[in-house]
Amino acid sequence: MRILVFGTSGQVGWALQRSLAPVGEVVALGRDGAPGLPGDFAQPQALAASVRAVQPQVVVIAAAHTAVDRAESEPALAHTINAEAPAVLAQATAEVGALLVHYSTDYVFDGSGQRPWREDDAPGPLGVYGRTKLAGEEAVRRLCPRHLVLRTSWVHGTRGGNFARTMLRLARERDRLSVVDDQVGAPTGADLLADLTAHMVRATRAQPALCGLYHAAAAGETSWHGYACRVLARARQAGATLRAGPEAVDAVPSSAWPTPARRPLNSRLDTSRLRQAFGLALPDWGAGVDRLVDELEGGNR
Repeated sequence: MRILVFGTSGQVGWALQRSLAPVGEVVALGRDGAPGLPGDFAQPQALAASVRAVQPQVVVIAAAHTAVDRAESEPALAHTINAEAPAVLAQATAEVGALLVHYSTDYVFDGSGQRPWREDDAPGPLGVYGRTKLAGEEAVRRLCPRHLVLRTSWVHGTRGGNFARTMLRLARERDRLSVVDDQVGAPTGADLLADLTAHMVRATRAQPALCGLYHAAAAGETSWHGYACRVLARARQAGATLRAGPEAVDAVPSSAWPTPARRPLNSRLDTSRLRQAFGLALPDWGAGVDRLVDELEGGNR
């Protein structure tokens, strides 16, 4: 089986190259692509050529415009990358009869209420990022009958910048930190998403009826404040020297940190459909964050 993965320079795309290797031959494309294989989502019409050239049995879209605040000032580019490119790939994937895997986000919801969002809840994105990601997932579902769309939240990994790395840096520089405590979700490891994808691809190839939309996130919930405290507590346990430990992290409302893009307050995702359909267990968010910190701090020793 040949698997074509787009966006391999990102956190999830990088992890997918490991998780999908036992499943099939992985053709990995970053933004620069490869000879004869375009990979730049800012040039969406060219992407279909890669699908036609590779003739994969599975296509995975791990590329996206994820700069939430910057999307507010460059909506056309965000739409091109998050909506138009997935639409082109969905059509090309359908033409070669392959399975398409696409990642979406909790930002398709308005963040109201306290109940975890289900797949059949009405979306209501608050900003450009959420609207363009919703348009992308809708195009995939409309144009490619054989698809897996995975909505996830608060993705982290050791590759590139992330919240944990920022907290560790600031805790070494400052005596106190302030982090919002009214946004709630589940930090989800890129490695967990990649492993879920591998399991789901194998199962769906054998049972096409499993195609569809799923929420995929780590178990449990926390706020960004709780997330920060967990990061610093784990780092201190690992021997890190910090000026600001978890006891020096002040909880503040989102209104204290105004941003160009509104964030959903409730990013909880109900993963029951995924767990029941595929017979999978999802680990608690804290275990993934602990492993992330251990890897980050291991690199600092």
